[in-house]
Amino acid sequence: MRAAAYSRTGPARDVLAIIDKDRPEPGPGEVRVRVAWSGVNPSDVKARAGTRSSTLPYPSVVPHSDGAGVVDALGEGVPAQRLGERVWIWNGAWGRADGTAAEWIVLPSAQAVALPDAVALDVGANFGIPALTACHAVMVDGGVAGKRVLVAGGAGAVGHYAVQMARLSGASQVIATVSSAEKAERARAAGADAVIDYRSEDVVARVGEETGGHGVDCIIEVDFAANAEQDFAMLAPEGRIVVYGSGASEIKVPFVPAILKNVRLSFFIVYNLSGADRAAAIERLHEWAATGALQHAIALRLPLEEIAQAHEAVESGRVMGNVLLSIGDATP
Repeated sequence: MRAAAYSRTGPARDVLAIIDKDRPEPGPGEVRVRVAWSGVNPSDVKARAGTRSSTLPYPSVVPHSDGAGVVDALGEGVPAQRLGERVWIWNGAWGRADGTAAEWIVLPSAQAVALPDAVALDVGANFGIPALTACHAVMVDGGVAGKRVLVAGGAGAVGHYAVQMARLSGASQVIATVSSAEKAERARAAGADAVIDYRSEDVVARVGEETGGHGVDCIIEVDFAANAEQDFAMLAPEGRIVVYGSGASEIKVPFVPAILKNVRLSFFIVYNLSGADRAAAIERLHEWAATGALQHAIALRLPLEEIAQAHEAVESGRVMGNVLLSIGDATP
């Protein structure tokens, strides 16, 4: 089978290559998925670049945790009705050598989730990281119903979903920060009541104006290291910050503003959600997706052979939405 892989970290065009591998066979409790679409996420790009570690956990890595396709082989103990299911994949390359950037992937049955009938396969390839991250972020610690919510990076892959999901979850006000006029339009179309360009505006002052001096009750944060100081400044008393990303591993926390406001912090990474939290997020996500309540922003579709360009597009930060690789016909 065709697959993309790298055996050392570095720039995309230097280390990524298309290779031939044996088609895998499922073991007990596993399914094999004929991959149609592979989703490229910032975590995939950082792992390939060696941002966190230049040492690979395996001699060769087939990247990407997100994807979608059709189940075409079953391991022992997997119900026969799963054969031929349209599925989306989570944690494909998390703690594993072989992700979704290949024509086939074998993984535990639970990690291939049946797609609602109304949802296209390319949309399903966005569910594992962007959609589930946003969904858990708006559900954690009691949810956002009746709350004033700020979504940092409201036009990004996660933020675009989070704006919509906050609105669908009953937030009383949704504010998004963005970095351009084009991204502002995207966030407004997703349901943001107010949009703030953090490059040209005073975010804290604007939040004060938009909330009548109340501040926001919940912040869904993509880069806590960059935004911590302003987050604490614009948070209302008893507010919380839900953190799913940071541009630095060490973060200075302004203690006095935090303790005076009784601030709550929630950190999570979607790869490590508990079984209960993941099941709850999947159920909610499917409810919204099946009824057509969500907009799905796919910025770029490229063939597997152009994986380096896909990684560079994500790395640049300029694309609005998700980047997908077309792998092939997923017909079993």
